[in-house]
Amino acid sequence: MCANQAQAPRPQLDFAPTRLPTSPRVDPSVYVKLFAFFAFILGAVVGSFLNVCIYRMPRDLSVNEPKRSFCPHCKKQIPWTQNIPLFSWLALRGKCANCHAPIAFRYFGVELLTALLFLAAWIKSWNSGHWELAFPLWVILALMVVATFIDFEHFIIPNEITWGGVAAGIVLSLGIPSMMGAGSRLMSLVWSAAAAAAGYATLWLVVELGKKAFGKKRIDLEKPEPFTWTRHGDDADLVAGGQSMKWSDLFSRETDILVMQVNEARVAEKTYAQTTLTFYYNRLIAGSDEYELDKLDEISGVVTGMVIPREAMGFGDVKFIAAIGAFLGIRAVFFTIMSGSVIGALVGILMILIGKREWSARIPFGPYLALGAVVWIFFGPQLLDAYWTWIQPAQG
Repeated sequence: MCANQAQAPRPQLDFAPTRLPTSPRVDPSVYVKLFAFFAFILGAVVGSFLNVCIYRMPRDLSVNEPKRSFCPHCKKQIPWTQNIPLFSWLALRGKCANCHAPIAFRYFGVELLTALLFLAAWIKSWNSGHWELAFPLWVILALMVVATFIDFEHFIIPNEITWGGVAAGIVLSLGIPSMMGAGSRLMSLVWSAAAAAAGYATLWLVVELGKKAFGKKRIDLEKPEPFTWTRHGDDADLVAGGQSMKWSDLFSRETDILVMQVNEARVAEKTYAQTTLTFYYNRLIAGSDEYELDKLDEISGVVTGMVIPREAMGFGDVKFIAAIGAFLGIRAVFFTIMSGSVIGALVGILMILIGKREWSARIPFGPYLALGAVVWIFFGPQLLDAYWTWIQPAQG
């Protein structure tokens, strides 16, 4: 490089392009910017596919068939010219080109969020001196985006994300030992599997202890309220106290019981007065009578109070933290659980304060685990170092 070129001021990036090829005629930072641009575009494209997963997976639809995306309203498949990540939603002003029905902002938001996360992961990996970490970070970030949006809407995290994430993390740790900071592929695999097991065991213990301590919730209504139980195929809706609940959402285990104190109830053309209805997932005991729920279409009456079963969290969250551990390690597991719990508690308190929390409401924990893991990826070690420095007494 000539002397005049060396003295000319150039814009500086916050990462040193020491591992990329250089040329006497090309500023090395150009390569870094090119890779950063690629990471952003790749993230947007992956985000477009994640939208497909978010819509189809909880509905038991194939993510491969049909191969092209379709409008959720008119079901018409979208041509590729109208399915360009980020651009198409803006160009079509958030509407289907065929039926003109609104397309949720979530589709654009997921693409933009994934693009920004992929870009940030690339910069983080490059700054650390281990650019190869970008790929596993992209994978776990994509899984966390899918899990977050599915859990918010459907209160589930599919096994393809959780157990699939565990398997992917362990396999990738074998090929990329720097994921676990290990000196050998074997030790990297061992640490990845150990972190997944530690995460699973920790949240499993929380679920079991939470079930023993908070496994039932008593609801005393201010006044007698009408209730209905209506079967729909393999599931049912319970409406009581002006609130509606899915039957499958109330029962996580075969041992769960829901008890209702009723002034009156009508079951299979028989009327009961001042009695207790004891519901299991598939049967009902009313007085001395027992009914199979799959042979009933409707139960109605007037309820004064009930005890409903509940869980501290779902088992999908237990498997999800195992996937996070397989990618990020044991320290990340405990940081994610703690930070996710704090975030979830703050959100729950806020919802109560603004009057948005109902007695039958459920709070998905998966999104808060995902957010805690994202904080770990980009700031976790620094936050831990700052915390330990703060709590340690000053040394003279």
